[in-house]
Amino acid sequence: SVHIAGTKGKGSTAAYLSNILRSESYSVGCYTSSPHMLSITERMSVGKMGKPVSSNALNCLFHSIKRSLNEAIVLENGCLSHFEVLTAVAFALFAQENVDIAIIEAGLGGARDATNVISSSELDASIITTIGEEHLAALGGSLESIAMAKAGIIKHGRPVILGGPFLPHIDRILRDKASSMFSPIVSASDAGVRTSRKGIGMFKGRPSQCCDLVIELDHGSQSSIELRDLNLSMLGTHQLQNAVTATCAALCLRNQGWRISNGSIRAGLENTFLPGRSQFLTSKEAEKLGLSGSTVLVDGAHTKDSAKALLETIQTTFPDSRLAIVVAMASDKDHLAFAKEFLSGKQLEAVFLTEADIAGGTSRTTSATALRDCWIQASRELGIEVLHDRMTRYRELFEDNFISSTRDLKHETIVAAQNSLSDSLRFANQILRERTRNEPGILVVTGSLHIVSLVLASLN
Repeated sequence: SVHIAGTKGKGSTAAYLSNILRSESYSVGCYTSSPHMLSITERMSVGKMGKPVSSNALNCLFHSIKRSLNEAIVLENGCLSHFEVLTAVAFALFAQENVDIAIIEAGLGGARDATNVISSSELDASIITTIGEEHLAALGGSLESIAMAKAGIIKHGRPVILGGPFLPHIDRILRDKASSMFSPIVSASDAGVRTSRKGIGMFKGRPSQCCDLVIELDHGSQSSIELRDLNLSMLGTHQLQNAVTATCAALCLRNQGWRISNGSIRAGLENTFLPGRSQFLTSKEAEKLGLSGSTVLVDGAHTKDSAKALLETIQTTFPDSRLAIVVAMASDKDHLAFAKEFLSGKQLEAVFLTEADIAGGTSRTTSATALRDCWIQASRELGIEVLHDRMTRYRELFEDNFISSTRDLKHETIVAAQNSLSDSLRFANQILRERTRNEPGILVVTGSLHIVSLVLASLN
């Protein structure tokens, strides 16, 4: 198995590595902790094709291990989480299907995560993608405590791939942990790794970034690879780094005797696409949502760093575009930092704050009005003027044909709370089209994979 932890990039790295191995016709089991888009079955895939487990198979498997789960509930005094049950089902599935290798994505943290039951003898490698300030309270309250939690997946004598780049003192924490476990380190951010992005084009019907990737981990040919004109459907510098991390893991596995050709690495990277990660909808999909005339981008960004990465992707893909965004977020995110990143980036025409059901119940859903207040606070702290729906002037405009009236407000960003997702999309699109006219405009849906999943579900 390969065990993956990190603040961001786990799902993408797992997808890249799984597809690389499947390109060599290995039977791969992949388990992800990332929220699913349409069905919980998406979180487990098995076999050489990587298809999600069927609902019927998942149901049968759950009932086959239900007695053990009931015993565990008793032993845990009634406290068994949804994620713990799902992890048990996934591991049972991989055993039942006798997969060649399992790619396991940790949930929260690493050291005390439900997935961290893999022994050294069962582990081919561990991967730590990034370290960021998410789930601070749950993981000790500091970047250093988060790094220690993630480092908990490092096993004695087994190699660890470090994605990064990391802050120097965080890199030191991870390397010290690896050293104490006598674990060889492979770094995806070392001088032997060189990448460049050459431009944006179309590949297999999707926007893609054309890249060069050269990795020389040591002087042995098994640890080196050169991929020119690599087409990645997952856009952005962060996705290129995730591809590098997965490639380093593949080279590490190759050094352990796994049959992995350079061609399979290229094919695996180029065939990887995850819904909801910098996903541009087709014109037909946008039309189906009633959003004709705009380019629609959905992305599950929900942290300051992921917002920055999303803006960088938009800037690279559509450098002259203007934006309208629709945002819904969970209650445990840094809403203020997220808002500041967008407000200090590209020209925003409109921001509609809305709500989406978040896994874990209504207590994890941030109200549209609370989000709006955060964006107003962010604009004040940045010294940026916005027109928001708590202002008299906003209400007067709304009563006097609001959409067309905003056409002349070229330099003011509109910020409004709207409980209805469909209304938020409609208003944002109308304002974007009125303001930009013949200029390129992008409607972005972001803040959580949960709002993205609602948009994608409505297409079906």
